[in-house]
Amino acid sequence: MDLNTLKGHLIVSCQALPDEPLHSSYIMSRMAKAAESAGAAGIRANSMIDILAIREVVSLPMIGIIKREYPGSPVYITPTSLEIDQLASCGVEIIAMDATNHPRPEMPLAELIAYARAKYPQILLMADTATVTEALQAQQLGFDIIGTTMHGYTAETQGQNIADNDFAYLKQLIPAVTKPVITEGKIDTPEKARRALDLGAFAVVVGGAITRPQQITKRFVAAIDQPEEQEA
Repeated sequence: MDLNTLKGHLIVSCQALPDEPLHSSYIMSRMAKAAESAGAAGIRANSMIDILAIREVVSLPMIGIIKREYPGSPVYITPTSLEIDQLASCGVEIIAMDATNHPRPEMPLAELIAYARAKYPQILLMADTATVTEALQAQQLGFDIIGTTMHGYTAETQGQNIADNDFAYLKQLIPAVTKPVITEGKIDTPEKARRALDLGAFAVVVGGAITRPQQITKRFVAAIDQPEEQEA
């Protein structure tokens, strides 16, 4: 695919885990269709069943992942060659995978990249990273795209938010790498998405703020239920 079709645009992550109310490949396909009709440039989706359902109704390029846990490893986003093969069979244009420095199942990340390149040279590879060090390593390994997806979700970055201090982490990351940086993770307002792009992000992925109504509802409920400040 021509990666420039995503440049400067919004990618909507349409995912619902098994314990969430909207966990359904049909519902995710309708979420993706709504995102497409509203002007999204791409979709990020999890699992073969969801991706194939979305493919039936949406023509946008897709970042595919498969979340699967393996014993002895915290890596769960496209962790092995099995997930690579399954995503390739769905026809995704981009495969994203955990590119953190954590212990992996099956094979080292460098070997997994070599496997994907040899077997599916037409598919672009996106590194879901948490730190600048991981992003630099991912670039050296040959990933086509660097993602901030894991920033704030690993032990090393727990509690951090991509938008903290006016996107301080993004300002550090973008000049450090030459590959396109896709900003993802806790982008919960249009203003934050616009700011990330203005700072040099190639594209922005937004998920929960668009496609997870229980999270959106909780934010409204928390704001409404907060006691009003008493006047002095």
